[in-house]
Amino acid sequence: MESQSKLQEKEVVSVNKPRQTKSSIRTSNRKKWKKAGIFTLFVGPVLLAFSMIVLYPFLSGVYYAFTNWNGVTGNIEWVGLDNFKYLLFEDKQFHASFILTAKYTVVAILLTNVVGFGLALLVTQMLKTRNILRTVFFLPNLIGGLLLGFVWQFIFIRGFSSIGQLTGWSLFELPWLGDANTAFWGIVIVSVWQGAGYIMIIYVAALQNVPQELLEAAKIDGANRWQTLRHITLPMVAPAVTICLFLTISSSFKIFDVNLSLTNGGPFKSTEMLALNIYTEAFVNNRYGIGEAKALIFFLIVAGITTLQVMYTKKKEVES
Repeated sequence: MESQSKLQEKEVVSVNKPRQTKSSIRTSNRKKWKKAGIFTLFVGPVLLAFSMIVLYPFLSGVYYAFTNWNGVTGNIEWVGLDNFKYLLFEDKQFHASFILTAKYTVVAILLTNVVGFGLALLVTQMLKTRNILRTVFFLPNLIGGLLLGFVWQFIFIRGFSSIGQLTGWSLFELPWLGDANTAFWGIVIVSVWQGAGYIMIIYVAALQNVPQELLEAAKIDGANRWQTLRHITLPMVAPAVTICLFLTISSSFKIFDVNLSLTNGGPFKSTEMLALNIYTEAFVNNRYGIGEAKALIFFLIVAGITTLQVMYTKKKEVES
């Protein structure tokens, strides 16, 4: 009896279920093809451009990292892991550039975020000139790195020298680009001056989204400005901190144009960052295979560090 009732229910369902005719199937197929065509029309050119400009050079670069090629002739010799062994155990300049880049990255991340957040706090106050200040602070980011380096090279050499002669301050009489230590800090100053305005814009957007009710309630409860900043403002802008840390880490590791135009790695390669070292190896020394091996190691390090940073700061956002 139960089996008969189940069969009857199935028959009723099959009768009530609308049957698809050939015309409806054709219509649905046409809609699918139309959607696929529209998707291909919009995504296809972008995907093709991405493949030609980014994907193919990256994959070919990975291949050349295992070869001995000068970047000019057609003679490409497969050497396997020899390039990586040379970089890890013999190339002293690569080690020095990596250590210098790591040191610069730590300093630039801290200063750029602190200065950018401080500027964001300033321009979100009830000031009459806050819109003008936002524009002034953001303007250095619009100047290209090469041009910026040459401008600041003139400032460090001629401008600081003139100020030092007028004031007698020893700070302006230092050989800013002629000594390894001062040249390093010269690059840091220019990079922070250029990047802090962009980071400021992100922090401004986050600070404007902080509920004013929370700030007013904290003020009524007797919290001072530091307590309000530490316990309310900073946790509320944590997503912006994640973005800014990611941007500053990647840009600091990849610094090239300012380094090239300001010091060109001098004096005596003491300020040669990793990106400039890779460029010099591949296009000046004509050792393209070793240059690609350096670039591959560089890519893996930056990708690993930025991934760990995003994962860690995202967890902190959830906890806060």
